[in-house]
Amino acid sequence: MSSPRPSSPVNAPVGSSTARPASPTPPGGPKTAIRRKAAADRADKVANARPSSTRAAGAGGSSSTMLKLYTDESPGLKVDPFVVLMLSVGFIVSVIALHVIAKVSRKFSS
Repeated sequence: MSSPRPSSPVNAPVGSSTARPASPTPPGGPKTAIRRKAAADRADKVANARPSSTRAAGAGGSSSTMLKLYTDESPGLKVDPFVVLMLSVGFIVSVIALHVIAKVSRKFSS
């Protein structure tokens, strides 16, 4: 009974040599290497592109340590800082007004 596998070199008779089969060719070939090079070139081009804004360039702080919350590329609602300031001042005024109203109403109810 012959097996499809070659015999083990341990059990081979002394003096006989078993030739090692040639290693298979790597998958892909030259076309894959060309594609990899093109992809690496595209990645380098994107990495070396100029930033679209001064904020992305790091003028507002270190871009490596800043979170993407303050960049122009961040997703989400874009609100002007003046609007945020006015809303926060309005909130503070409303809280103060409610405290004053509660003090005045307690004075008249007792």
